[in-house]
Amino acid sequence: MSNSVNIPQSMLPEDGRFGSGPSKIRPEQIAALQRGGKTLLGTSHRQQPVRRLVASIREGLSDFFRIPDCYEIVLGNGGSSAFWDIACASLITRRAAFGSYGSFSAKFAKSAETAPFLENPAVFVGELGTYRLPEFTDDADAYCWAHNETSTGVSAPVRRVDGSLDQDALTLIDGTSAAGSMDVDVSQTDAYYFSPQKAFGSDGGLWICVLSPRAVERAEKIEKGTRLEGNRRWIPPFLSLSSAIANSRKDQTLNTPAVATLIMLEDQIRWLNDNGGMAWASARCATSSSLLYEWARRSDYAHPFVRHEDARSHSVVTIDIDESIKSDSIVLALRDNGILDTFGYRKLGRNQLRIGVFPSVEPDDVAALTGCIDYVVERIRA
Repeated sequence: MSNSVNIPQSMLPEDGRFGSGPSKIRPEQIAALQRGGKTLLGTSHRQQPVRRLVASIREGLSDFFRIPDCYEIVLGNGGSSAFWDIACASLITRRAAFGSYGSFSAKFAKSAETAPFLENPAVFVGELGTYRLPEFTDDADAYCWAHNETSTGVSAPVRRVDGSLDQDALTLIDGTSAAGSMDVDVSQTDAYYFSPQKAFGSDGGLWICVLSPRAVERAEKIEKGTRLEGNRRWIPPFLSLSSAIANSRKDQTLNTPAVATLIMLEDQIRWLNDNGGMAWASARCATSSSLLYEWARRSDYAHPFVRHEDARSHSVVTIDIDESIKSDSIVLALRDNGILDTFGYRKLGRNQLRIGVFPSVEPDDVAALTGCIDYVVERIRA
């Protein structure tokens, strides 16, 4: 029934992409690909043209995140899920403590649990729709959680666990769906890592990390101990953070990156910084997310999944739909009208919409989306 709904053209957003990752890519980024078609695409990533591109990315991100002295931007192959294994191999010495409150924060904890050279982690589990930070743990040498849980639309504070510095523990934060959309003080972290297919409007396959000197030192110490002291820890080159650091300092990656991803990423970083950097981007996303939360508050069939306002994401908005209306019907009707990727996270199993409002998404398009959803639901109910 829902797939026969025709939304008037005048109601539709200018751009119908609202995915939670991959996310909207701006036309200017595609134009950047065109410009790089004969000078960057299809050329060696070890040569100066691509290395200059990587250098621009590292410099632009340093400005965007206002990184402290001695912190550095490191790039590697494989995406954020690869960084979980890198952290297990190269940053957690013996035991980590995790905050777990959704699919992705749980997956990192699972990686640590299955690593044969690590002790079982301390996992602090929160109810879905809330966050749970790890608590001080006597024998922990790393504390880990997600700034924004993409599966549930929950954002969590980024601050060091009290006492963690005294025990020389690192703070490792998954910023994948928050970085570029939500304000953060990276000095409260030792590794703030993310991939570029969300707020940075590019494709996946890379991880990017803001690293503290303490994290760099930890990676070097673990790898040196494994090599010289005969510790039973295998660190393959792909999971060696020290190798990624060394390559990044040369403005390259260990293995061949997707150069198109680098081009789009560099253009997006320039766009964000030219518009006002982190302050501008976070304010823009807060405006877009507020439009959705306020719409849901007024609605008789929708309400925010995350009940506590201070835990509601400004980049990935989750909206529960009354059980009398199937969210899949709404999603299909929207898709038939060119409005894409509003489906909920399937493993969460809720009758829900999930809407990405990263910086590339125009707030006016978010406002138009709410009207389109109401239009569809009115006809589903008829």
